Amino acid sequence: MSTALPSATRRTALAYAGLGLLCWALYAIAATDWQYGSRSVWEGLYDATWNLGPILAMGPAVLPWTRRLQAVSPWRRLAGHALGAAAFGLSWQLLDAGAAALLFSADHAHARLEQGLVWRSAGGAVAYGVLVFGFGGVLHARRAQAAALQAAQAEAARVRAELSALSGKLNPHFLFNTLNSLLMLVRRDASRAEQALLGFSRLMRHVLDSKRNNEERVSLSEELDFVRDYLALETLRLGERLRVDWQVEDAALAEAVPPLTLQPLVENAIQHGIAPQVGGGTLSLQARCEGDWLLLRVADDGPGCPWPPAPTARQGLGLGTLQRRFALDFEGQARLQVHTAPGQGFAVELRIPRN
Repeated sequence: MSTALPSATRRTALAYAGLGLLCWALYAIAATDWQYGSRSVWEGLYDATWNLGPILAMGPAVLPWTRRLQAVSPWRRLAGHALGAAAFGLSWQLLDAGAAALLFSADHAHARLEQGLVWRSAGGAVAYGVLVFGFGGVLHARRAQAAALQAAQAEAARVRAELSALSGKLNPHFLFNTLNSLLMLVRRDASRAEQALLGFSRLMRHVLDSKRNNEERVSLSEELDFVRDYLALETLRLGERLRVDWQVEDAALAEAVPPLTLQPLVENAIQHGIAPQVGGGTLSLQARCEGDWLLLRVADDGPGCPWPPAPTARQGLGLGTLQRRFALDFEGQARLQVHTAPGQGFAVELRIPRN
């Protein structure tokens, strides 16, 4: 079992030792007659050691007593501190008298006890009060720090759980819509449906691998490979009606993004902006680095819509989930913005902090 003090206790002990040494040095300086030399430096050091030594030696015992009294009612705390102040002053008297008797004589100890009874009792109460306020502040700071740490850990756990739940929503949503696309293709062209099933198996392998490895981030390159497989599947269904415009900078490919970041946006663009149009449409995917940010954009040239939608309007699960996901992820720094209007297409821009 380790005997090392916890870091917080070690810091408190070092701070107490440092302040005690400073007080001792200042006392010695004040007790020295620098102008006329009636009291030498050694006499100042002697007075500082004799008068402050017992207080500094007893001081650490005040910390556990202060901690214990913080857990009781105010009146009991007040009574406890009054008892502590009396005990501190009495202990100082006894230590001083005991040291005088040991180093000099019993008569000398008795004389010091009589001469210093009043001022050591008052000084002991003052010293006790200073120690109580100091240690009390340290204990309050520790509790505040521990509470802040617990709150931060609880918030982090809540965010991780919510992000996991959001990812759990995205995966079935993606699976359901993809299977619907496959079903439509099977009815139209069995041979092309076979190719689509092969592509679908690659998509599922990607999803399962990311779930198995508990990956919170994948490279943009991996995410785009996944999107390409998905677009190949949709191209089998839509043919030439689906046109894709890639504008991806090479420097952006190594940047990290959450899995299934772009696929829901691509799916929404195809489902709502391109597939309903007789002539189809163009899907634009852009990725570039701009300073400390990775900028992603998924857009279609479809009919667009009023934005923000009316409260009663049904919003797609993929977009709504991504909005919540990016509000939680990347410590709240990531941003998702929608640009659309009737007749002006639909575009989603993501702004993600770089690695």
